[in-house]
Amino acid sequence: MTRGVVVMAYGTPATLDDIEAYYTHIRRGRPPTPEQVDELRSRYEAIGGLSPLRRITDAQRARLADALGEAFEVTLGYKHTTPFIEDAAAVAPPNTVGVVLAPHYSKASVGEYVERLGHPTVESWHHLPEWLDFQADAVRQALVDLPARTHVVFTAHSLPERVLDGDPYEAELTTSASEIARRAQLPPGRWSLGWQSAGRTPEPWRGPDIGDVIAEVDADAVLVCPQGFTADHLEVLYDLDIVARAHAEKRGLVFARTRMVNDDETVLTALAERVRQLSG
Repeated sequence: MTRGVVVMAYGTPATLDDIEAYYTHIRRGRPPTPEQVDELRSRYEAIGGLSPLRRITDAQRARLADALGEAFEVTLGYKHTTPFIEDAAAVAPPNTVGVVLAPHYSKASVGEYVERLGHPTVESWHHLPEWLDFQADAVRQALVDLPARTHVVFTAHSLPERVLDGDPYEAELTTSASEIARRAQLPPGRWSLGWQSAGRTPEPWRGPDIGDVIAEVDADAVLVCPQGFTADHLEVLYDLDIVARAHAEKRGLVFARTRMVNDDETVLTALAERVRQLSG
């Protein structure tokens, strides 16, 4: 009997014409203003016109499917664009399991994917050894070309303070950052945890923001390891490679970022084994 797997990811507009519908869905049905649409469009244009996220997510799905083999039917379900998670769930066999392409669990993020799918899900994989090794190797490789006084910042998407009370998100991020730093042989004081891409709402979001870290760090260079993400996308290619880099250059600091997992075969093969274990 074929077993089902739904690979879940955030999603991105397929074309620039899809930005308004995508943005409206993110805002839970509240249409953005024309100015907000133009501002988001300008960000996509700044990274080349569109995010590579859709192509990368499909490659990640394909890599998982290859590792799982013909006994599994592996489909995609997006949080904010078609095919939605619900679309995948509607055609999935009864023995389906899910996996979210985000290593760390938060009820406000991964928890929503799990609820919308309605099937058992690999909810957290921040302790996956192959993923930790990938990140540590990426840090070591990037440091080779950087000044001796480089500070490493492990970032993840910020969330509102109100949703983090009692939530495991920050603890998981701290745990993985500490383990990556250990495997990369970073001495104490040479690395820290930072946050990025906070929403533009009046309520407080968890910090310090990467921009604030860059403004205060005592170093000659900053290396950002976006451990909360698995693919090159807007929050990496714009928020870090353009905005954070500009903050660093304004201070006269060298800026660099580690490579992303994307469709790395070793990491995704190991993640596929977690999926296989959950499916029984």
